[in-house]
Amino acid sequence: MRLSGFYKKYLHAFGIPVEWSCRCDRNSRGSDDDPRALLASVLATSREREVVVITGVSYGLGLAMVKWFNANGHTVIGCARSHDKIEKINEEFASGKEKRQFYVVDISNDEAVKQWSQQVMLDFGAPSLLINNSGVTNKNANFWEVPTEEFNKVVDINIKGTANVLRHFLPSMIEAKRKGVIVNFTSGWGRCVAPEVAPYCTTKWALEGLSKALAEELPEYLTCVPLNPGVINTPMLQTNFGRQGASMFGNPEQWAKGACPYLLSINHSMNGESLTCG
Repeated sequence: MRLSGFYKKYLHAFGIPVEWSCRCDRNSRGSDDDPRALLASVLATSREREVVVITGVSYGLGLAMVKWFNANGHTVIGCARSHDKIEKINEEFASGKEKRQFYVVDISNDEAVKQWSQQVMLDFGAPSLLINNSGVTNKNANFWEVPTEEFNKVVDINIKGTANVLRHFLPSMIEAKRKGVIVNFTSGWGRCVAPEVAPYCTTKWALEGLSKALAEELPEYLTCVPLNPGVINTPMLQTNFGRQGASMFGNPEQWAKGACPYLLSINHSMNGESLTCG
């Protein structure tokens, strides 16, 4: 499919060649037939089983990660705002298990995150992999045309929500004194900019800075990285690209096959680095 100038503009903002290709190295993960991607997958899936906490699991990348980690034997705990979707996820992935694994939580609500983290600690202990995936974008518009309420929502979820999760999960990970990884999902728009998405860019640039500063503060057994997941056909991408534009990119399940092993392979030598996985 030939790209219009509109989509080329956004791809350029992400730093992605128009002739989109997947590469597999420290800053980019590859396709299923890339031998390096296959090696990373083998190494990651052969590791001991992890306790993985993921925010924003109701759809898109979050749900795809739940499916992959669950299928590969890891303990997955997640949250989202939608009651109906969380109940469905619990039925599919946690049915018959003693402890509830998926919770209705609005991460912009600090008290709700605090209570959720306490329950997770009680039932599962500190996570070994914490993935801040939750995020929203604004509808395409010049900055001065974005309603205050919409701007505040993007900031409250993307920045404050991530901060709430970190604030309440990090103490237990530090106290556990064992290796752990914190991954804050950013974006190509957290390292460059594009028109009509200024609120979203603002929050993702903030998460890049927060992740790098946090990496300097954590003990040496913990690792924190900002990660750009790449461009994937999700409902959020459709908000900015439209359905037709978003359809040119791979789906979350395809992405998860390469991305999840990569997430498990992140180690302290990468601490504070801006990573890309897509």
